[in-house]
Amino acid sequence: MKIPDRPKGYIFAFIATIAMANVYVFSKAALNELTIYQFGFFWFGMAIVWNLIFWIQSGRFKLVKHLRRKDYTVLLIHGVLEVAGTTLFFLAIETATLPAIMSFLQNLVPLFVIIMGVSMLGEKFTGIQVAGVVITMSGAAVTSFTGNVAENGFFVAGTGYMIASTVFLAATTIISKRFIKKIDPGIFTLNRSLFLFLLAIVLMVTRGESFNIPGSAWFNAMVGSLLGPFLTSLSTYTALKYIDASKSTIVQSSKGLFVTIGAWIYFNSIPEGFQVIGGLLTIIGIVVLITAREHGVEKKGTVITERPL
Repeated sequence: MKIPDRPKGYIFAFIATIAMANVYVFSKAALNELTIYQFGFFWFGMAIVWNLIFWIQSGRFKLVKHLRRKDYTVLLIHGVLEVAGTTLFFLAIETATLPAIMSFLQNLVPLFVIIMGVSMLGEKFTGIQVAGVVITMSGAAVTSFTGNVAENGFFVAGTGYMIASTVFLAATTIISKRFIKKIDPGIFTLNRSLFLFLLAIVLMVTRGESFNIPGSAWFNAMVGSLLGPFLTSLSTYTALKYIDASKSTIVQSSKGLFVTIGAWIYFNSIPEGFQVIGGLLTIIGIVVLITAREHGVEKKGTVITERPL
């Protein structure tokens, strides 16, 4: 039975959500034993292996010869933005005590996707959309609050890295959606891993980092790289072939709930109650914001209609 495009897009978005939720857990476990440079080398090195296996098995490597000169320019820009966004992302995971908090903060990605999209289209936010923005930002503030300003400051460790990361990752989402019909999802996925792996090699050599790592770190990096740089990326880019970026990200905004469960099982740690509430607010805010944009809200005679981001 052939699955229609829209349900197929949501299925891939959900797969990406579950896979990404596990990335927070396995990357945090690996980073507990490795430097960020060792982590990048093994994580993205193995990601390239997973991608090459998929490419050879599926025959998609033949698609490379159809790339045009301007496609390589797109991949260059995409790769540079991915390096910035992903490096900041893992710095946040390494710095943070609770990965679940960082996963809730990453709900700022769809917020920035829509803000960038609206800016490029010359549109204006409606009252409901503004409410969605306020709810999302309020939720992010509550989630990242330490609970003890005197001793720990206002924001939990890693907050700055994650917020900066979301800006770059929002930009890569828009680029991917813009060119996903012309550049295969597998090419975007491999491109991301190649850029990050090459950076990791340079840093490993120049800093004299050791290539010997514990077996447990190797296991966490192997499983995490299969779920993250390969499965999450491929599923995310594939979802963008069938549904709009905003629809995909609204599904993925729920990943913080799965991360909370996984972190509790794996690390026996869970955020404070108010931080979980803040995380839920980020999800609600994204739902409000995207739903308003999806259906179009009339205000002062202007209807905001959905357009690809």
